[in-house]
Amino acid sequence: MTEQYIGQELSDWFSPVQLFQQVDQLEGEVFRQVARRRTIKVRLGAENYFAKIHHGVGWGEIFKNLLQGRLPVLGARNEWLAIKALRAAGVPTMEGVLYCESGGNPALKKSAILTRSLENRITLEDYETENPMIKRHMIELVATMAKRMHGAGVNHRDYYLCHFLLDQRSEEPQLNLIDLHRAQLRAKVPRRWLVKDLGGLLFSALGKGMTKRDLLRFVRVYSGDLTTLRINRALWRGVIGRARKLYLQDHHSIPQDIGRLLEQP
Repeated sequence: MTEQYIGQELSDWFSPVQLFQQVDQLEGEVFRQVARRRTIKVRLGAENYFAKIHHGVGWGEIFKNLLQGRLPVLGARNEWLAIKALRAAGVPTMEGVLYCESGGNPALKKSAILTRSLENRITLEDYETENPMIKRHMIELVATMAKRMHGAGVNHRDYYLCHFLLDQRSEEPQLNLIDLHRAQLRAKVPRRWLVKDLGGLLFSALGKGMTKRDLLRFVRVYSGDLTTLRINRALWRGVIGRARKLYLQDHHSIPQDIGRLLEQP
């Protein structure tokens, strides 16, 4: 089985014949390289792109994930489909401009994706502001993106502030969600995966001066109102518990100010 797409802007650079081999031969700045996968930044003409190239995960990785109760990520397809789903749901993310996969054996399937590079961005993890209006806007923007993402049946699995890229050049701050390599797509996101996404996001925000009011603002935008704290108590208790667990993995104790934030709703 072979599936592929070449955006019009790349038609002069790639041909449909042996597309994966063409992408695999690209050279550029290496951002990540492991045994069977690499991510590089390449320049084609006047544009920069990121290429993620997968050479199959192998049966060992597949069995390891299945024994741990997790679905293995077999290649670039997850990211390709997640990008399409998020863009359709109005979630600003990457722009996929090329995709290819080949082979029927799930352990040996080769695949690759090219996305347009998001230039001149910083992550929300690195962003600092003393402006309360901007902070409020950011919280509401992230909450809206989370609501739309989960509403589209997508859970991220690495949902931290470092995967939100901020463009500060525009009059109104713009965010793009990246790194969808491990994303999952379903008709509806199970609660356990909502907890993991939202708990990870809360954990990554704990060092950014979050207040109880900030957290309630996020909940109100994400859920529509604050009655969810009573109706969906198990969800939000799980989110708080997840953030607490992640924090204690790196710290011996929880400071008082963060402890107040992590009080069970």
